[in-house]
This record gives sequence, C-alpha cells and structure tokens, in this order.
Amino acid sequence: MGRQRRRPGSGPRVGWAALALLLAAAPARAADLRIGFIDSGRIFQEYADAKEAQGRFDRQVQGWRDEAGEKEKAVRQLRTDVRDMSPILSSLKRQEKEVALQKGIEDYERFVQSIWGPQGRAALENTRATQDVVNQIRAVVEKLAGERGLDLVFDAAGGYIIYADKSLDLTAEVIRRLNERSTSGAAH
Repeated sequence: MGRQRRRPGSGPRVGWAALALLLAAAPARAADLRIGFIDSGRIFQEYADAKEAQGRFDRQVQGWRDEAGEKEKAVRQLRTDVRDMSPILSSLKRQEKEVALQKGIEDYERFVQSIWGPQGRAALENTRATQDVVNQIRAVVEKLAGERGLDLVFDAAGGYIIYADKSLDLTAEVIRRLNERSTSGAAH
C-alpha cells in the first residue's frame, strides 16, 4: 500500500570504506571495538507504537483516497454531462458546463498534488509519524549500547551486514524495551 516509512537505517549509510577508515584510524582501538546490530525492519513490525503510527497513517491515506475518488467521480459526471447534453444546450449553457468541468478537473488535480506531491501532506505526515518512532528507537538503542559498552550499532536492514554472530543482535531487547516504555506511557 505504498508505505513510505523511513527506517532508522535508511539515512546516510556507513559503507565498508568508511568502516575501514574508522578501523585504520585507530588500530590499537580497533581490537577493542565492541559492536552490536539491530534489525529496524523487524522493530517497526513488532514495536506497538510503530504499528499504531502506521495504522493511523494508513487510515489517513485511505481518507484521502476516498476524497480523491469522490472528486474524480464528480469530474466523470461533469464530463458525461458535457458530452451528453452539449447538443441540446445553448452555447452559453454549454460554456458554463465546460467551465464547471475544467474547474472540477483543476480541483481534483490540485487536491491530488497537495496530498501526494513531493511536498504533499502524505509525505509530511509520514515523516512526522516516523520521526517520533525513530527518535524512540534511537533513544533505546543508545541507552542499551551505553549499558553494554558498545562503540557501534549497525542496522541489518541497511543491507551491509552479511554475517554477524547472533549474540550481537540487540533487536529483541530493543523491541522489549520499546514496548515496555509504550505500555507504561514513559515513551511520550
């Protein structure tokens, strides 16, 4: 359904070259580097607040689709009226109907652009809803990384992790903490 959610790992990616530079810049420190990873895709699927935000967004999008459908239906009816009634209308009435049709088309196109255009309400609302969830995830990951003394936490959903020991996976713990915060009301 056109999900556009922005995941924590979908921002700037740290590629292998950047990681190599990081490790080369501190060779003595590299041996002590402590790393973990999360799967943000799984977090978004299992975190209650993320699912709730997605549901709200989906309902909002459905409302916009319904409204667009009504506007499109009105334009189709105006087109039919102009086509079917043109032969029997005076030139003034025909012109009025054509003006009404053009206005209906412009209204529909303006509405669609205002919702689904590059700076449309759908993109803005999606960003707003996602940013709240991303901030919550980031806070929990940062706290967990601090508690475990981790230097780096990667996101497996970014596609750069080919192999990692399962003991480095923080995903389940992040989901557990996020859902605990969500049910206790401490997340907001």
